[in-house]
Amino acid sequence: MRIGVVKESLGESRVAIVPGSMKKLKKAGFEVVVEAGSGILSNYLDSEYTDAGAEVSTRENALSCPIIIGIGLPDISSLNKGQIVACVSDPFRHPDKVKQCLDGGITLLSMDMIPRRLSRAQSMDVNSSQDNLAGYKAVLLGAANVARGIPMMTTSAGTVRPAKVVIMGSGVAGLQAIATAKRIGAIVYASDVRRSAAEQIESVGGRFIEVEGMDDFEDESGYAKPLTPEFIQKVNDTVCTVAKDADIIVTTARIFGRPAPITVPASAIAEFKSGAVVVDMNADVGGNCELTKPGEIFTTDNGVIIVGTSNLPGTLANTASMLYSNNLTTFITSLVADGEVVLSEDDDVLVGAPEGSDFHIGGMGGVLICKDGEIHPKQSRLAEVVQ
Repeated sequence: MRIGVVKESLGESRVAIVPGSMKKLKKAGFEVVVEAGSGILSNYLDSEYTDAGAEVSTRENALSCPIIIGIGLPDISSLNKGQIVACVSDPFRHPDKVKQCLDGGITLLSMDMIPRRLSRAQSMDVNSSQDNLAGYKAVLLGAANVARGIPMMTTSAGTVRPAKVVIMGSGVAGLQAIATAKRIGAIVYASDVRRSAAEQIESVGGRFIEVEGMDDFEDESGYAKPLTPEFIQKVNDTVCTVAKDADIIVTTARIFGRPAPITVPASAIAEFKSGAVVVDMNADVGGNCELTKPGEIFTTDNGVIIVGTSNLPGTLANTASMLYSNNLTTFITSLVADGEVVLSEDDDVLVGAPEGSDFHIGGMGGVLICKDGEIHPKQSRLAEVVQ
């Protein structure tokens, strides 16, 4: 069993497999071929891969392996029928790529489709591992761009009050952002549409922003229920009011396969104080702030700094690659049976939970997107988008 790891496209500094994963991969029976220079931007040298037992070779040799592991999809035209690709393909935003895999007979395993509510899938969950780092880095970017200290300081020249930080959302990224802001000495306020999130927010040092009329907008699986546009507007208005005198505002709202919702309109930015910093964690998918410029940091006419840095995990490439590699290694080794990679229809991580189970989501399967020129039957929602 041979795995190929190739250098990612321009703008991606992470690498899919790090030298530290070689021991587990080799034990499972894999040989790993790494394109020379793949790990340079994340501080993993070719010599480290060689020392760990990988073969460092050309891109052509890496792409010839039966299994390709990446962060993003490699150039599909360079792949052959029957090859397996495991990566983050974002299939609902890039149905054209799925179509190319179908036409080319490529088996696509999209790691962003991991059924994260399954306990067995948690160690394979690339969304959580990368979001966790993104939440941490978002706060650091806010602290780096705000023109004041963060913690309370008592000095002979006077007392510096702690900075006020507002985190919009308390998923994986939001909770890490809250904890990070608290650790560096800020007073932290955070919001969520789930009442149960109040306890999570407070457990990591935040103060929950209560919205009048809030019910328990949570389903049996712990996820937020669909909300009316009117209530969403009410939540955003309430949080933006709290953020008027904040020093740092971090937005985290991301909807799978759809543009990021606007949670900070231009009208709210006009009310924020001069010098405030808005860190938009979703600049790459449209942005939560109406004024965000993807990939840019700029200052508005009223002095608000908006940070639209894309690919936040990629700014922590060494750590992000290590965690991603751990996720992928756990996943790919779990597929091995009798010395071969087996894509079993009984594997809930691959095909999604059985109908009738608490974890089943209608029309959504697992990691397996397509095989043998056909979209997996459980991916009926995706099939509608691709066709």
